[in-house]
Amino acid sequence: MTYFFETYGCQMNVAESAAAEQRFLARGWTRAEDAEVADLAILNTCSVRATAENRIFGRLGWYAGLKALRAGKPDAKNKSLEKAAAYVRDGAKPLKVAVMGCMAERLLKSLKRDYPVVDYVIGTYAKQHLDELIDDIERESGAERASFRAIPRDGIITEDPVYSFAPVSAEPGAFSTFVPIMNGCNNFCAYCIVPYVRGREVSRPVDAILAELDELTRRGVREITLLGQNVNSYRGARTADGAEVVGFPALLQTIADHLARTESSIEWIRFDSSHPKDLSDELIAVIAQNERVCKGLHLAVQHGSDRILKAMNRHYTKADYLALVERIRAAVPGVAMTTDIMLGFPGETEEDVEETLDLMRRVRFVGAFMYYYNPREGTPAASMANQVPLAEKKRRLQRIIDVQLGITQEELAKRVGVTERVLVERQSRDHADEVLAKTDRDERIAFRADSSLIGQFVTVRFDALNGNTFRGTMVS
Repeated sequence: MTYFFETYGCQMNVAESAAAEQRFLARGWTRAEDAEVADLAILNTCSVRATAENRIFGRLGWYAGLKALRAGKPDAKNKSLEKAAAYVRDGAKPLKVAVMGCMAERLLKSLKRDYPVVDYVIGTYAKQHLDELIDDIERESGAERASFRAIPRDGIITEDPVYSFAPVSAEPGAFSTFVPIMNGCNNFCAYCIVPYVRGREVSRPVDAILAELDELTRRGVREITLLGQNVNSYRGARTADGAEVVGFPALLQTIADHLARTESSIEWIRFDSSHPKDLSDELIAVIAQNERVCKGLHLAVQHGSDRILKAMNRHYTKADYLALVERIRAAVPGVAMTTDIMLGFPGETEEDVEETLDLMRRVRFVGAFMYYYNPREGTPAASMANQVPLAEKKRRLQRIIDVQLGITQEELAKRVGVTERVLVERQSRDHADEVLAKTDRDERIAFRADSSLIGQFVTVRFDALNGNTFRGTMVS
């Protein structure tokens, strides 16, 4: 039998999809080339912004048409399902659709009612029950087994009270992968739905993390990204029995020491997401002292106005953030800083926008994820007074984008002429004789090289800048 994953949203969702995929592979399933010819399609969803959910709703409409076709009820208006139509003519089985992730958690009881195309809803804490889902589908297909584990007849897979980390979250054959170290968030920023759909913070034991790294070493992985909604607040026990709780700086140092001691293939360590209020001087020292820890740091500021930061419940001021940036740059020369910036928060004024522009010009981020405030039902900000009109939010956002694009180009241009060690990621989509690689600062560079170098480190000279991608020449 075959499965197909569609993953939306954050890096944690990517890691959780990869971990879930291994459950299917272990049961003898294979990955379908696309949803049209799969026995099961799984949508791993995001609820951070309404636009993310609207995209999923649109996809569910598309799946309704696909499912009808696969059930022998073709939609004459849909001309885009030729592959599925051919599959049906060859005697394909009906399609099953599952929704997991944060949107599934938020709409746990209503999703199947409002979207009958959905067969299974899997909440945030219920991913460990995927074997029951597989049992259910295999039972319907007539598979012969001594026994099957039961799944609720309404298709809603209920959750356990404790988040469960997968032993390994790497896709088969991956040389760069995510390693979840914690889940959930205790910050309750006024605009954010994550604490409500991911729950409170849970940290993974250190020994479980190191065990995963050992497995990744056996697979030849070259780069990892430690994941959490706020990695800086990690508080995990060294062992599963709860002995000696450590913070994120100690974890990061332990990981670096472990990789060095075991002569691991993993040479680069990244981490995300990082909250400014919890980034300590101890963590800065660990970053500075360890070559394996990459020197690209994403530090979401969200806004430059103290008044708006307070309303957002961010627990730092503009001056706090600027001082933190100074300490980071003093300890880690050449660090590349990126950020998140939100415009149009309730009550925001033109003066608040100017404060944000001032912060951007002073920090000079290499890049930024910029977006306008999107109300999420159930969060404090959704019911705040003085909501900014959509047209004004878009206008303010465009001002921010224009300034940041200029800063990005100026900062990247300073890098032309340097020679850097890079990790080759993939073959170029534009030129068959070129590859695309990244630096430890998370920059992208294209250069001529054989695709056999994918997953390897090479040294490259930065010759020119084309948009946000460098052009280079391999020197070793």
